Amino acid sequence: MVEEVMANLWRIEVPLPQNPLKSINAYVLKGPSRNLIVDTGLNRKECYDAMRAGLDELSVDMRQTDLFISHLHADHYGLAPRLATETSKLYFNQPDAEVLKNMGHWEPMLEYGARNGFPQDTLRAALNSHPGYRHGPTSIPELTLLEDGDVLHAGGYSLQCILTPGHTRGHTCLYEPDRKFLLAGDHLLVDITPNIQCWSDQGDPLKDYLASLDKVRSLEVDLVLPGHRRLFRNHRERIEELKGHHEKRTNEVLSILNSASKTAFQVASEMTWDIDCESWDAFPVAQQWFATGETIAHLRTLEESSRIFRKTEHPMITFARRV
Repeated sequence: MVEEVMANLWRIEVPLPQNPLKSINAYVLKGPSRNLIVDTGLNRKECYDAMRAGLDELSVDMRQTDLFISHLHADHYGLAPRLATETSKLYFNQPDAEVLKNMGHWEPMLEYGARNGFPQDTLRAALNSHPGYRHGPTSIPELTLLEDGDVLHAGGYSLQCILTPGHTRGHTCLYEPDRKFLLAGDHLLVDITPNIQCWSDQGDPLKDYLASLDKVRSLEVDLVLPGHRRLFRNHRERIEELKGHHEKRTNEVLSILNSASKTAFQVASEMTWDIDCESWDAFPVAQQWFATGETIAHLRTLEESSRIFRKTEHPMITFARRV
């Protein structure tokens, strides 16, 4: 589906088969000499066909088109190398580029998952069912790296890069101050909450995300163009809802740790999740993985604020609530 959002700016809805996200929004800004695509889709036939159909409908010549990728996740980046031509620039951010260049980053994630209680016998299945592992790009082309505050010009618009770490270390939005719209990637979503995960002992992604919400809250935004689902207004109202959601989740984690020390996997198994399954054991293994990563992010924030502590470290990390 191709939808005109405003002058020289279109949305292409790209399906994500067998994925609870359902689809991704790719945006196309057309100019007289150069075009810009914002995000793409997974590296799989259904996504490629939808993107090509949309680009053909808009008469987009990829030889005159650059790409901006909001963050490294495969549903946003996966198709970029296939779509780009020798004359295309591929705009990206430095923190996520460092992860992309480390092609072996999946194995440390598995090891860390095991240390946080994820069952050893399902770890490999979790990886094999992960859409980023299955449908990521097969190559990494030359990237043009952007920093916070840099400006891109496309379609008659001036798009300011707004670094918004949290969903990933380098997640970046594009803000148009004159027309007051925000190409938000996965930073702000209206019908679902962005998944904030943590898979190492480094950093505090949830703390970063909440700070990034406050950063975007200060912007004057009339329309949010998110990476998934519908466009929306009232971004400050949505930001307060997202902050409230994470406060509720944090309190839920604290409540679960009242009874005993637990691994992140055990905590995740006792949390409430918006998924149509009768029990934790019935969750698809990929959804157990995402839920565990989100739980680790909340545990990290609680640990960094000294509300919980690590009770054991080897062979598994367990957490307990401070009395």
